[in-house]
Amino acid sequence: MSIWLIAIMIFLLCLGFPIMAPLAAATLFAFAFMFDGIDPEIIVQQMIAGVRPAALVAVPMFILAADIVTRGQSASRLIDLVSDFVGHLRGGLGISTAVSCTLFGAVSGSTQATVVAIGQPLRPRMLKAGYGDSFVLALIVNASDIAFLIPPSIGMIIYGVISGTSIAELFIAGIGPGLLILALFSVYCWVHCVRWRIPVKERQSWARRFGSARRASWTLGFPVIIAGGIYSGVFSPTEAASVSVAYAIFVETIVFKSMRLRDLPSIALSTGMITAITFILVGFGAAFSWTISFAQIPQAIISGLGVDQYSATMVLFTMAIAFFIGCMFVDPIVVILVLVPIFDPIITQFGIDPVLVGVVIVMQVAIGSATPPFGCDLFTAVAVFRRPYIEVIRGTPPFFLLLFLASVSVIILPDISLWLRDLAFR
Repeated sequence: MSIWLIAIMIFLLCLGFPIMAPLAAATLFAFAFMFDGIDPEIIVQQMIAGVRPAALVAVPMFILAADIVTRGQSASRLIDLVSDFVGHLRGGLGISTAVSCTLFGAVSGSTQATVVAIGQPLRPRMLKAGYGDSFVLALIVNASDIAFLIPPSIGMIIYGVISGTSIAELFIAGIGPGLLILALFSVYCWVHCVRWRIPVKERQSWARRFGSARRASWTLGFPVIIAGGIYSGVFSPTEAASVSVAYAIFVETIVFKSMRLRDLPSIALSTGMITAITFILVGFGAAFSWTISFAQIPQAIISGLGVDQYSATMVLFTMAIAFFIGCMFVDPIVVILVLVPIFDPIITQFGIDPVLVGVVIVMQVAIGSATPPFGCDLFTAVAVFRRPYIEVIRGTPPFFLLLFLASVSVIILPDISLWLRDLAFR
C-alpha cells in the first residue's frame, strides 16, 4: 500500500500540483480502494482535528508580528546595533549578518522573513566591503536557518502540536543549538575574511554604540517579552504570540512611527493568505497522517528497515537524514506532518526525549530549507535578490558542512539543547 501512496504523490508532484493535492489524493485513494467499510467522513473529522489545537493560534499571530516588523524599522535598527559593536572585527560584517539573522529570528520566528528583512539591507554593504556575492547569498540564506531554532519558532510550534510536546520546552531547547550554529558561522566568516584579505571597518565610538543600543532597545524587547513572559509563567506560548503582535504594532506605529494603523489591514490580509495555506496543509497532513497510521505503514517501514534494532543515537541519525532529505524537496511543514507520525512509535519504543527529537527534527528542517535542489529559502533568495539560482547555491557547501557538524554535535551531546530546558523546567 505504501508504494501506491508514494507513487501517487510523486506523480502529482511531477505534474506540478501544489503539495496539498498529493496529500489529499493519496488519502482519498486509500479510502476508496484500500479501506473497506471505513466512512470517508473520517477524512473531514481528521482535518478538523488537525487544525483544532489551541496552540496553533500562535502560528498566524507570530506570522502577523513578523510581517509588521519586516515592513517597519526593527530590522534596520538591529543591523546598525550589531554592526557598530562587531563590524570592526576581522570578518565583522559577515558576523554582523549572522548575529542580525539570529536576533531577527528571535523577533519573527520565520526563516523567509529573516532572508528578506536582513538580507536586503546587508547584502549591498557586504558587496561594497569586498565580499563575493555567492558567499553573501549563502551566508544570508543559511544564517536565516537560526530563526527556525530560536523562539518563537513556527517549526517548533507545528512539531509540538503534532507530537504533543511542550512548546515552551521546545522553545528554550532550541536556543543552545541556535547559538552553536551562530558561533560556527562567525568563525567561518573570520576564516573567509583572512583567506581573501577582506578589509575591516573602522571601530565605532562608544557614543555611537550606545546610540545604536538606545535606538534598538525597543526591538530587543521582543525576545525579552516572549521568552521572559513564557518562562516566568506570565503567559503561555499562545498568549505570547498575541502579546508580540500588540508589541509590534505599538513599536512600529507609536515609537518608530514607521507605519500607520491604516496599513494594518493590508498586512493582516497578507498574513491571512499565508495562514490559510499553512492551515490547509496542516489539515490535509493530519488526514494523511491518520491514513498511514491506520494502515500501519510506520510499523511496516520500521520492520523493513530493521530500525527497531538500532541504538537510540542511530535512531536520531536516521530521523535526521529522513527529515533533511524530505525538506530538500518538500515544504518543511508538510515534512513534519508526514514523517513525525512515522517515527513516533520508534521514539516511544526507545524512550527518547521528545524535546531532543523536536530540536533534531527542526534543525534538519531548517537545513533542508536552505539546501538544493528545492529548499524553499533558496527560491526566496532568488526572488528577493534577483540572482540566478546557480549563484545562490554556489557558496552553500561550507555552510552545509557547518550545519551538519552542529547536527551531529546535538545528537551526540544532547545537553547542548537540553541543558537550558532542564535548568528551566526540571
